[in-house]
Formats: sequence, C-alpha cells, structure tokens
Amino acid sequence: MRFTTLALALLLPLTAAAQDISKVNGSVSVDAGQRAGDVHSVNGSVNIGDSATVQEASTVNGSVHLGAKAQASSLHTVNGAETLAQGAQVRGDASSTNGSITLAPAADVTGNVSNVNGAIRLDHAHIGGGVETTSGDIDIGEGSRVDGGIIVNEQHGWGFSSRPPRVVIGPHAVVRGTLDFRREVVLEVSESAQIGPVKGATPKRFSGAQPSE
Repeated sequence: MRFTTLALALLLPLTAAAQDISKVNGSVSVDAGQRAGDVHSVNGSVNIGDSATVQEASTVNGSVHLGAKAQASSLHTVNGAETLAQGAQVRGDASSTNGSITLAPAADVTGNVSNVNGAIRLDHAHIGGGVETTSGDIDIGEGSRVDGGIIVNEQHGWGFSSRPPRVVIGPHAVVRGTLDFRREVVLEVSESAQIGPVKGATPKRFSGAQPSE
C-alpha cells in the first residue's frame, strides 16, 4: 500500500503538468522549463518558454514561438508566423497556412516544414524532412541542412503574388533530395553549397555570404 501511495504521489504532478491548454480570444504561454500537453489558441499567440516541453502547439490568427531548447511534437498556425529559437526541437512537422517560419541556429525539425504564403528561413538549422511552399521565399541559410528536398507548388485560385519566389541556398548549406519547382522561381545557390537534382529551374551560382540583389 505504501508503494502504491508513493507511486500515485509521484505520478500526479506529472499528470497535472501535462494537461492540455486551450484559449479563445487570448494568448497562451507555457513557462520556461514546464511541461504541457496540446497548447492551442484562437485569436491569440502561443508562447512556449525556454526548455519547456509540449505536444502540439497551434493557433488560428496568431503566432507560435518555441523558446530556446524547447520541444514540441508539432507546430501549426493559420494566419500566423512560427519561430523556433536557438536549439528548439519539433519532433514532427511545422506548418503554417499564411505565415513565415523561422529556424534559429541549432533548431531542428524532424519532419517537414511547409506553408502556403510566407518566407521560410533557416540559420545553421536542420530539417529532417522537406521544405514546401507555394508563394513564399525560401532561405536555406549558411550551414543549414534539409534532408528531404524542396517543393514549390503551382498557384491555384486568387490571392497569390505574381512575383516568382526567391530560393537561396547559402554557403555550406546542404539540401538532399530533389529541388522540385512547379512554378517559376529565382534559384540562387552558393558555390560552397551541396544540392540534389533540380527540376523546373536553373540554379544561379554565387560567391560570398549572400547573392547580389
């Protein structure tokens, strides 16, 4: 009996700490170092503190910020940006319908990173799956790695920019898999970068930290 009581006492704090958090018309935060289940907001942002751990972090009409060394199983936004601070980790996918996605140094997404509109930027970061967009710019920054290729989809319907997306593969970056462009893009690749096969575009090589404007 004493063992059962002790076991329950140890499990209760963990169960309470892993509860889901949901809010309408307001922002949601998980404090640094804390643990939670699914964290969701409508008309508000989601902020996951440094070294915190959550399951899905998602919002409609708001942004999601994953703090330094924080972990989540997935990120999703509709009409909002996603940012992963230094060393943050997403064990699944990070996706946004209309919003940018930014990965700071040592950030890691095990799955895919995708959006429809909005820039996707990596800075010495890693994506285990692929990168996919329709009308957003893509910047695979210096020292970054993408293991599952890149897809830029065709545009369908109204509301898209007619400007070709700009795709930059920076110095010492690596993109494994096919770079598949199903619409016109501007593809600029560093002389020191490594990329897989390219479909639908002709790479323009550049030297230095960034291509010339």
